[in-house]
Amino acid sequence: MSDASAAASVARLNVHLAAAQPSATYRMMDRVAARRAGGASIVSLSAGEPDFDTPAHIGDAAVAAIREGHTRYTQVAGLRALREAVAAKFRRENGLDVGWQDTIVCSGGKQVIFNALAATLNLGDEVIVPAPYWVSYPEIVQLCGARPVVVPCGGESGFKLEPEALEAAITPRTRWLILNSPSNPTGAVYTLAELRALAEVLLRHPQVLVLADDIYEHLVFDGLAFHTLAQAEPRLAARTLTMNGVSKAYAMTGWRIGFGTGPRWLLDAMEKLQGQQTSGASSISQHAARAALNGPQDFIARSRAAFERRRDLLVASLNATPGLRCDRPSGAFYAFVSCEALIGRTTAAGTVLASDEDLALALLDEADVGVVHGAAFGLAPYFRIAYALDDASLDMACRRIDRFCRALR
Repeated sequence: MSDASAAASVARLNVHLAAAQPSATYRMMDRVAARRAGGASIVSLSAGEPDFDTPAHIGDAAVAAIREGHTRYTQVAGLRALREAVAAKFRRENGLDVGWQDTIVCSGGKQVIFNALAATLNLGDEVIVPAPYWVSYPEIVQLCGARPVVVPCGGESGFKLEPEALEAAITPRTRWLILNSPSNPTGAVYTLAELRALAEVLLRHPQVLVLADDIYEHLVFDGLAFHTLAQAEPRLAARTLTMNGVSKAYAMTGWRIGFGTGPRWLLDAMEKLQGQQTSGASSISQHAARAALNGPQDFIARSRAAFERRRDLLVASLNATPGLRCDRPSGAFYAFVSCEALIGRTTAAGTVLASDEDLALALLDEADVGVVHGAAFGLAPYFRIAYALDDASLDMACRRIDRFCRALR
């Protein structure tokens, strides 16, 4: 057997992994890094993480944990002290009547989602994923051997799932609905009335579990109140996994701590899976997360105000740019920008924009701005801007985008 034949015989991937796509967000971040390595001055609007430093008292708690020797394995589901803080957070902020035993801590919010789906999905199962969606939702579903059922939710519905569309998507094979509010990539926020309308549909279909991804909970603007599904309809609490974490609210993306609450049977299954996967999350990060949840909360209000100000500046600039249209997002730190009027046009360098991906690549190569194309989130022609960067850089990016669009022919 030749070396090539031998390599081919062993290089067989899991069929679900082979069909999965790499994260479009990270692909763009890699392109940005490559351009910067070549000397280009790129303004990246592609990374979904706050640009602020983690508050000092949280870092101090991590340093103290190291000095006090808290550097060993923890329980798989997390330190009890952190789980108590998580339960208190859910009671205090979300009105959920849970104790520490009703929680789980994972290595990031993504692991909460992956554990829940991997623990419950089988071949032939379906998961309803409203689009636009976070890029990882359908890929995780597929990796678990199930089928993502994508339900388009365009600008006419405020990028939100409507009850009629949910009802039409449910089949006897439906196992989960994933609901993200505030939304990545649109910043859409479900109102209490909208959640209750969806709940009325779900109550008619008791086989459907719900994953409420609330990771952007604290980034809600214009004085709007945040609500989560199990709070809006307590009768759904027994089949809802409410997921959250410290990454966005406390600028702790690299600390990798997510957490959730839900029915005990589901949490037990997730813990069993995690015990054979990563075991407990970083002990040091868990101590930092406890300090975040139990300590001063003033950072949240300050960062929210900064993001709201940036949103207003960004949306005004984009809507003044020829060929772009941007509805004002109600939360998170993303803008989902319609570029339909630009499709088919040609850039100053001669690139024909046949798709929103062409537009995103041209913005990077010709305008030195990194964005992520809308098709990666399940809805085209749009592109996503993450406005989690300083005001000067955001202003520069807006001017470059405007100049690029005005030069199209």
